[in-house]
Amino acid sequence: MSLELFNQLEQKVTDTVEALEMMKLENEELRNENTQLKQEREEWERRLQGVLSKFDGMDDSSAS
Repeated sequence: MSLELFNQLEQKVTDTVEALEMMKLENEELRNENTQLKQEREEWERRLQGVLSKFDGMDDSSAS
């Protein structure tokens, strides 16, 4: 293998490793964002459930 081919191969390997590292960082960021969004959704669901239960309480008292 000529030195030029070896250098090209080495550069491609280096570029690939760097790309993989960037993807790992991006993946970690997306996982964190996903966790945060899930927590926000759960909070909204709890709040909505609270509002709906108030409506249910109003319906029950109106029916009496």
